[in-house]
Amino acid sequence: MTAASAEPLRVAILISGSGSNMVRLVESMTGDHPARPVLVLSNVPGAGGLAKAEAAGVPTAVVDHRAHADRAAFEAALQAALEPARPDLICLAGFMRVLTGGFVARWEGRMLNIHPSLLPKFRGLDTHARALEAGETRHGCTVHEVTPDLDAGPILGQAEVPVRPDDTPETLAARVQAAEHRLYPAVLRRVAEGERRPLHLG
Repeated sequence: MTAASAEPLRVAILISGSGSNMVRLVESMTGDHPARPVLVLSNVPGAGGLAKAEAAGVPTAVVDHRAHADRAAFEAALQAALEPARPDLICLAGFMRVLTGGFVARWEGRMLNIHPSLLPKFRGLDTHARALEAGETRHGCTVHEVTPDLDAGPILGQAEVPVRPDDTPETLAARVQAAEHRLYPAVLRRVAEGERRPLHLG
């Protein structure tokens, strides 16, 4: 709970796929945790994470980006779907849509994302292959505030993993995903408690 209120913060989680990070976030928000999940929303009808959210008792919604004429129309529908849940925070967890500056500004300071690299290295896609091509010996993941600039917001936490000589993008991705599952819940709790100093996990 925040110092100003005994009410838990309300968290909406946006997904596009299986929702593995979403599941870890939902599982973490129990007991004395200062936040609770109020909505899991996907831009992909039938995304695997929706059934997992429903099984956990979290309300779900779908806003199919393909059903809208342009990004502005999609984001207007996204905002309309979020508003009834009254979220205090939004967690992007494998949400594979780039949001416009206008939408991000509406949620300034209240939207988090997890990215599979040690930012500022390897913004964008294909991070594991790029890390291997660059000869990195350490890789990992970052939770950051979402800003209009892609993967460039203030860093709230990072977790490192070693890069092994025999790694492929797939084996490295699996190791980074395990780190994501530790990092994102830890950072969410800290942010819900009002702590924004970066957390570093080995």
